[in-house]
Amino acid sequence: MNRELVDKVVNAVLYEGYILYPYRASSRKNRQRFTFGRVYPEAYSLAQEGREPCLMQTECLLHDDSRDARAHIEIRFLHPMARQVVKEGEFLAELCVAGKLYQSWHEATERQIALPVVSVGAVLQQAHEFHFPSSRTEEPIPESDAVLVRTQEELRGRIEIASEKIDEAIVKLTVRILNLTNVPAGELDDPQKIVMRTFASTHTLIWTEGGQCLSLLDPPSAYTEAAKSCQNIGCWPVLVGDETKKERDAILSSPIILYDYPKIAPESAGDLYDGLEIDEILTLRVQTMTDEEKAEMRSVDDHARRILERTELMPNDHLLQLHGTMREKHSLGEEEFFNPKEQRKTVTVNGVELKAGDRVRIRPKRRADAFDIVLAGKIAVIEAVEEDVQNEVHLALVLEDDPGRELGMARQPGHRFFYGADEVEPVTSA
Repeated sequence: MNRELVDKVVNAVLYEGYILYPYRASSRKNRQRFTFGRVYPEAYSLAQEGREPCLMQTECLLHDDSRDARAHIEIRFLHPMARQVVKEGEFLAELCVAGKLYQSWHEATERQIALPVVSVGAVLQQAHEFHFPSSRTEEPIPESDAVLVRTQEELRGRIEIASEKIDEAIVKLTVRILNLTNVPAGELDDPQKIVMRTFASTHTLIWTEGGQCLSLLDPPSAYTEAAKSCQNIGCWPVLVGDETKKERDAILSSPIILYDYPKIAPESAGDLYDGLEIDEILTLRVQTMTDEEKAEMRSVDDHARRILERTELMPNDHLLQLHGTMREKHSLGEEEFFNPKEQRKTVTVNGVELKAGDRVRIRPKRRADAFDIVLAGKIAVIEAVEEDVQNEVHLALVLEDDPGRELGMARQPGHRFFYGADEVEPVTSA
């Protein structure tokens, strides 16, 4: 495994969304943090009736080339840390002392768990517990009677490893990450208390010695069905390494959907943590900030400060490199990726096979928005049965009593609603 190349991608995934432009603590965008790859405490997940996950599961296929291959498994995530400005026992959002701004903020500590090496060919059933203790430190703020208090809650978890043989050469490996952190009953409704006990930006890295990893996006034809049987929860495994050498000894399973062999653009000057934007746009925006805005950005933490220093010192020729570069089209075409040639026609719910035209009653589970409350119990007609890139089935539904039902059947926006197969009940009576 090309560790340097892989680590660049892994670190980018680890800090994706850590802080967003305009890189200031006062920005509304930065009040909801650590949104990728959350693994919540089990007690909180149960209180939310499973709507928020307390586990992440990776399943992938490994080839035991040498019949003596070994697998390394590494788990990484961010452990949130609350930084608070405290003066005379009172918590402050910010404090300016001698022209320097101090703000309350959530920092993070990188956590890494390297598991014992396992034999690829062995049938595995293992569990490994891990624990990170709580902490509290105080840092005096110069020229004041205030302090910066940094606290972290205790984290507890378990990593379960299992494997099963597909044939003499191929093994399906399962890695499950569970958050078993204790949450006091009185804090289950407090989002800030919950995020402090959450594994953030969680991901799994697997690499082999004497073996290979199979692509789940483009598996060998003999193992297409085995690849489809892999159940990945909250993550997306892809091959990582040097694509030019066709390295197949490592897999990154991250909460962000990637193609095989993701890489950092060589033109990128450094991390911006905001993958939904473009490096050039973000760099130009930072350069045009006011002195007051830059001062606030500088006070956030080391990550924000490095962005500011890098953009202020960036030469013009380097900025021009960010303008754009033409690259080869990925081998897996976008049309093939999002519109597979074989469309799914049916799905079985409660022992009943459903297809387009059948009637169902909507029973939302995830409560993602107000529509889930309004549509609960409504009768709808299935317009289409869809399957996403993670092989999860969704039903495109049109309300039976919708005056604009014809628009829904014509796939017009505003008249179709998407629900999982576990969020509907078949309606068999007339």
